[in-house]
Amino acid sequence: MDSLDPASSAVIAIPVQRPPRIWKFWGTALWGLLIFAAMFAGQMAVVGWFVLRQDGPIDMAAAIHVVGGGLTISLSVIAGLPAVLAALWLATRMSGTPFAEYLALRGTSWINFVIGAVALGVLVMGWDAVSRAAGHEVTPGFMGEVLQSARADGALWLLAIAFCIAAPVSEELFSRGFLYRGWSESFLGAPGGILLSSIVWTALHLQYDWFFFGEVFSIGLLLGFLRYRFNSTWLTIFVHGVNNLAAVVQTFMLAGHG
Repeated sequence: MDSLDPASSAVIAIPVQRPPRIWKFWGTALWGLLIFAAMFAGQMAVVGWFVLRQDGPIDMAAAIHVVGGGLTISLSVIAGLPAVLAALWLATRMSGTPFAEYLALRGTSWINFVIGAVALGVLVMGWDAVSRAAGHEVTPGFMGEVLQSARADGALWLLAIAFCIAAPVSEELFSRGFLYRGWSESFLGAPGGILLSSIVWTALHLQYDWFFFGEVFSIGLLLGFLRYRFNSTWLTIFVHGVNNLAAVVQTFMLAGHG
């Protein structure tokens, strides 16, 4: 009857699961470098494919021409998205926090979408006014060149997908989703998280001059504030997409009248 003795019963070990965590300052910085590297690798894979399939010798001039093409840029931006998603999945998986929860992929009210779009419109119109007053071009020359190249290649629809969907999703999940989440919960707090993630996001736009750097940085601050205020990365993805769509349409209209 030993089997009825509680003292002789086997002890069943219950595995202890590690509680979910949020990467803080250095963890976010290191994982951020990995996510950026994944984005860069995904984009460069497309660029490399276009360069290698060119007829004739591969020299610097030919490579620059291919890299600046509208079709190449569109496909490279699109290819960067799955690479970013994979790296983000790994980072959040290692933290133990669900992907959507970590990156604040939660809905918000329609009025918040309207607030974000209106705030963006006021900000961009202010920069346009300053641009005209200073005699600076309203849209970056880079945008016009890419649009003309995409039109020549019959890839305007790919350009729209890349700039208005793929870029906002990948950049917002990276900047306002991952970087802001970790840095805002570190010693930096929400203001520091907004500022630092906006600086990193601005640094991704090396194709622009100092003037548009300022505009991009201010838009990053607005997106960071929206992320903080409404706790929704879907909101910042939407506002970012609206901004890029407006920029493409404005560039198209100015090029059409040029």
